[in-house]
Amino acid sequence: MPVNSRPARGMRDFLPEDVRRREYVIAIVSDVYQRYGFEPLETPALENIETLTGKYGDEGHALMFKVLRRGEHEASGETDLALRYDLTVPLARVVAEHRGKLPKFFKRYQVQPVWRADRPARGRFREFYQCDVDAIGSRSMLIETELCAAVSDVLMALGFRDFVLKLNHRRLLTGVLSSAEIPETLHGAALVAIDKLDKIGIEGVRAELAARGIASTSAERVLEVFAGGLDLQRARDVLAAVPDALAAIGELEDIIALSAATSAGPYLRFDPTLARGLSYYTGAIMEIAVPDLPGSLGGGGRYDGLIGMFLGEDIPACGFSLGLERILVVMAERGMFPAHVQRGVAAVLVTLFEGEPAEEALRLASELRAHGLRVELYPEPDKLGKQFKYAASRGIPRVAILGSDERARGVLTIKDLTTGAQTTVGRAEAPAALGAVDET
Repeated sequence: MPVNSRPARGMRDFLPEDVRRREYVIAIVSDVYQRYGFEPLETPALENIETLTGKYGDEGHALMFKVLRRGEHEASGETDLALRYDLTVPLARVVAEHRGKLPKFFKRYQVQPVWRADRPARGRFREFYQCDVDAIGSRSMLIETELCAAVSDVLMALGFRDFVLKLNHRRLLTGVLSSAEIPETLHGAALVAIDKLDKIGIEGVRAELAARGIASTSAERVLEVFAGGLDLQRARDVLAAVPDALAAIGELEDIIALSAATSAGPYLRFDPTLARGLSYYTGAIMEIAVPDLPGSLGGGGRYDGLIGMFLGEDIPACGFSLGLERILVVMAERGMFPAHVQRGVAAVLVTLFEGEPAEEALRLASELRAHGLRVELYPEPDKLGKQFKYAASRGIPRVAILGSDERARGVLTIKDLTTGAQTTVGRAEAPAALGAVDET
């Protein structure tokens, strides 16, 4: 009986088209982040279990892929390692481990896969790439402002124009919960429920708050605040007796004012219901939303206490994570990828005729590649029609034909499969004539 060839549930094989699309997006992400002064970083797929536990809250802990001890310890059923859950906690470990080698203000971006034992859904997988960008070492609101600008530049470079960059603050949310007399021990549970307001609505959140042990009177006070269309001025009125929340509102006002000088300004919106479920956030939080897509394309925020879990002292930190897989899904559905990403790696096919010397075809392919062209060589002698058909099936727009007649005349015949036109050019002019293919 044949072995099941499907990948594990929630995992995928990445075929050439998938990889081309991913590499296209990653190249744009990397280019934009480097222009903002961020440097690349990579960390191991496996982390010690104690590195990851206690950093994501109960829900995050339940979604961790834990690894059993190996060899003689396997029978114990214990775990000592886990697959990387996100890129933020590994970054915190790196900063703690290599602090003496890093600059005062460490700015890094990181594009690597992470793993979560989640329920697979549209645009949601158990193995997926994240694109993180983080700044370590400053409490200035310029950090949040530049992160929002960098992320906005990435999305615009990819072709997005209809996104919204939601903004809120964890200490503002904490003020709302405290004013509703929700015990601090239940704040994390309440925030997880509130974060789902745009997905499950008021009634769904009301039910979830009750299921999480929040008293009905407190739940109603919280829902009344959010249902009333809380803006920053009303937040000041509601939380006038909570100094920490007022300071948070001031920080949000600073970010919004500063962002008016950046590309993020038109896209930034205060959203009082944005909570971000991860427990390590301490300040401003952000999330990207686009129409017709449940959930978000990414999010982030300030987490000044996380690195301190490794160092024993608070180190200011703020970051943003783009959900690469969700971006790829939306771009594919909307037809946002350029033609050269869609059509494949080769822009030119060099033909091979029966009885013709293969060395000549190899020589032509080498000449064209030396001029920067992406060239595929047909590997077997075959009828010209079949070679045309193969090129069309691979999305290769032009075919370079070098038969005995062309060699004798020192020319090359070029077949444009897009228009059907066929032209003859001198051998020396061929690279320039074919070069326009790679420019589109």
